[in-house]
Amino acid sequence: MPRQVLIPIADGSEDIEAVTIIDTLRRAGAQVTVASCLPDGKQTITTSHKTQITADVHIEACTGKPFHLIALPGGMPGADNLKNCKTLITLLHDQQKAGKWYAAICASPAVVLAHHGLLDNVHATCYPSFMEQMEGALAHPGNTVVVDEKKRVITAQGPGNAMGFSFKLVDALYGKDAFRPIAKQMIADWAL
Repeated sequence: MPRQVLIPIADGSEDIEAVTIIDTLRRAGAQVTVASCLPDGKQTITTSHKTQITADVHIEACTGKPFHLIALPGGMPGADNLKNCKTLITLLHDQQKAGKWYAAICASPAVVLAHHGLLDNVHATCYPSFMEQMEGALAHPGNTVVVDEKKRVITAQGPGNAMGFSFKLVDALYGKDAFRPIAKQMIADWAL
């Protein structure tokens, strides 16, 4: 049975991060739902580098649905827009209470997760210039990707880490080293 994954996106989300997460998890067999967090109910967002992405649904359609993982791309002002999406924040708090995986990359660990108390006592990292905003987190500024197995949280620094981050998401969903066949298919020899 495929794992259910929610990828929320908003205007200003980082292109590479959003698409890499979506693509890698779909290659792994996950049922990925891309949800727009636009306040007007629209589904097509404009990324931080002006790429347009049309979401599968609006975030409101995700309320009450169970997800094995919620993974946030970063980018600015995308992370700010995700931070201000009340429905997403409720879903993230529900995910935490249920002991299920959630993840964020780039600015989103600090701007979204730490801001809403979702990184308290969690081992985490983020984009270097946002590290001061990681209040409550057990910050690891030198690490590109950090997995907190106990708290079930995965964070990463930025666009250059998007594939490594996505491989950690695959392992969280499907077990240790589950990413290897996908990495081989993608010729990501550095990860093997």
